[in-house]
Amino acid sequence: MDLKGRNFVTLLDFTPEEIDYLLDLAATLKKEKKEGKAHRHLEGKNIVLLFQKDSTRTRCAFEVGALDLGMGVTYLGPSGSQMGKKESVKDTARVLGRMYDGIEFRGYLHTDVEQLAGHAGVPVWNGLTDMYHPTQILADFLTVKETFGKLKGIKFSYIGDARNNMGNSLMIGSAKMGLHFTAVAPRELWPEESLVEHCKEIAKETGATITLTDDKIKGTKNADVIYTDVWVSMGEPKDVWHSRIKQLSDYQVDTALMHNAGDKAIFMHCLPAFHGSDTEIGMQIANDFKEEHPRVKNGEMEVTDEVIESPQSVVFEEAENRMHTIKAVMLATMGKAYE
Repeated sequence: MDLKGRNFVTLLDFTPEEIDYLLDLAATLKKEKKEGKAHRHLEGKNIVLLFQKDSTRTRCAFEVGALDLGMGVTYLGPSGSQMGKKESVKDTARVLGRMYDGIEFRGYLHTDVEQLAGHAGVPVWNGLTDMYHPTQILADFLTVKETFGKLKGIKFSYIGDARNNMGNSLMIGSAKMGLHFTAVAPRELWPEESLVEHCKEIAKETGATITLTDDKIKGTKNADVIYTDVWVSMGEPKDVWHSRIKQLSDYQVDTALMHNAGDKAIFMHCLPAFHGSDTEIGMQIANDFKEEHPRVKNGEMEVTDEVIESPQSVVFEEAENRMHTIKAVMLATMGKAYE
């Protein structure tokens, strides 16, 4: 499988066989790291991490992964470059592409990462945009595969805001890899119809199914995976919290919902998660909305603390797998067919 020189912008650009190859490569690299076996296959190369949005997991996964592969890393945070301010995205791409062997972008507009990919001349990787989060899906699917030994046929329920970058990307990934995907959300928070139809066309070839429902009991019954995400994404205005909590408080993942899925179901979340009042924002939300929305009185929003701390939760295994899957993407697109 030769992916050298390819961009990693959306899973729509990759075949099921290519995605499977990346997952197998990630598993191999993970095994080697656990065994202490060095794999510095990209010695002498350099990458730049271009962040408009801060992140713990994405930054650490790219930095540690790159260092494991022998590369140098430059981090440019939200105030670290002139892109979009004094310099166009197109010009930024052409400058960085002449200094670096690969570019990671985490930001707002998906059109920005597309412009970078179109003009850099080196592989560009999408660390998150308003539409897609493909590196996260690889980590999620590696975790599912480690748990169940397969992807095809898995019953995967995503509950919450199903039209955000995670809802979009999980639906695409499920269609590509043959999972039975159910988006569980109020109708006004369902994915764009055009993307749903595209995924249904892909699903015809892979045996996947795509279902949308606003019934949380039917939508999670006997699911293998219950997945949720924060209700308000980074960059959305503060006043969105009130309307989003009103829309989604009944869709909180609690113990009763996990019981509805079944004893063997796992809980997944891309993190960070609001599951208590031990964060600044969690405490603020608990204070602001505890009277009107009792479910969030302890700062628990999309998931309760009991669920995220339960044996069914694999969120921290999932977080670790960001590093292994991102490492696989960098290695595959920058130059080495792995044997």
